[in-house]
Amino acid sequence: MVFTHILPISPSHLSFQVFYLVGFFRMGSARLTIWTNLLVCVLLLLKTEGGIVPLIRLEKAVSKGAVCLDGTPPAYHFDEGSGEGVNNWIVFLEGGGWCNNVTDCLLRKDTRRGSSDQMTEPRFFNGFLSENQKFNPDFYNWNRILVRYCDGASFTGDVEEVDPATNLHFRGARVFVAVIEELLAKGMQNAENAILSGCSAGGLATILQCDHFKSLLPAEAKVKCVPDAGYFINVKDISGTQYIEEYYNEVVATHGSAKNLPPSCTSRRSPGLCFFPQYVASEISTPIFYVNAAYDTWQIHNIFARGSADPHGIWHNCKLDINNCSPDQLTAIQGFRTEFIKALSVTENSRSEGMFIDSCYVHCQTETQESWLSSDSPQLANTKLGKAVGDWFYERSPFQKIDCSFPCNPTCRNLAFDQQAHPGI
Repeated sequence: MVFTHILPISPSHLSFQVFYLVGFFRMGSARLTIWTNLLVCVLLLLKTEGGIVPLIRLEKAVSKGAVCLDGTPPAYHFDEGSGEGVNNWIVFLEGGGWCNNVTDCLLRKDTRRGSSDQMTEPRFFNGFLSENQKFNPDFYNWNRILVRYCDGASFTGDVEEVDPATNLHFRGARVFVAVIEELLAKGMQNAENAILSGCSAGGLATILQCDHFKSLLPAEAKVKCVPDAGYFINVKDISGTQYIEEYYNEVVATHGSAKNLPPSCTSRRSPGLCFFPQYVASEISTPIFYVNAAYDTWQIHNIFARGSADPHGIWHNCKLDINNCSPDQLTAIQGFRTEFIKALSVTENSRSEGMFIDSCYVHCQTETQESWLSSDSPQLANTKLGKAVGDWFYERSPFQKIDCSFPCNPTCRNLAFDQQAHPGI
């Protein structure tokens, strides 16, 4: 679920490209030394917003069967806390869609979404994971961990058998437990405060694993969850097809996820439905703060107005830039928002829950400094996302805000998308 906008790119968005370019130029001739030096200078500038964190492969997890789709070890990035934050922990689950059958999972198996051998290192931490106090005042000195995503089912699958013909391992639930056990051994057993978070498929995993995460931590720790862009809804696409419901049924069946979904849901509904937050959210007992755009671009691109439902490409320009949508398309998108708010309504009864539901045309907002906490970040009730989450976690003030309808919020920075860099499921 990666997108590239065609507006001017900020330093934080450039970080990954810079790493690749540095490696490329260093393999070239001496004439390119000056370019390498310039790129290193850019990296130093990037350091002002966040930090560069190496990859750790959890080799010992292999003996537990906790592996990626291709059988390689799971991996994570760990930036240690300091000072007053040394016993505070953020565990952030990476996103990246799902695979719903053997053929689809084979396509992921030899990519970074299915193999730690294909994961680039290091990663750049900013936004919610930034080490800079100015840009992340409430969490900058916490232990901050990014768990890489390589199982294809939001860390829920667990199938014992491995077909030798495909060598596919459906073990996401084991990966989740193995990484948490590793972090407990590294000091999280002394946690005073802990947050489980994640973006997109990692945001969905945050919702599904929220209570489980709390159960693995010390009983005296304050534990909360902050899913970002993980509230995928059960909605018909523009052709009237219930595509995503069938797709989730296939994900759950392929990965053997049912036994790792909330039993309060699976005892009453089909397991595939229990992959949707709207059917499990009301049963979550751990405090949770939902971060989501009501016009989530990934859901609009890949679920609501997916390509197969739009064979003539009528929605193409609208999906790339919401400002290009026709009046009829905007009416349909407003209908999607209505369905989203309805699905979210099951979460509104608890005072311990928070939400930041803006009207921006985006997907994932906690990892990017521009949308987390910067001078021109989107706001709800005159409050930026980073401050809203901090106030809620530390119980300085509650925050449950749903934005008005597009295009009412002038602080939104709606992006135009490159279709090739915005893959579907």
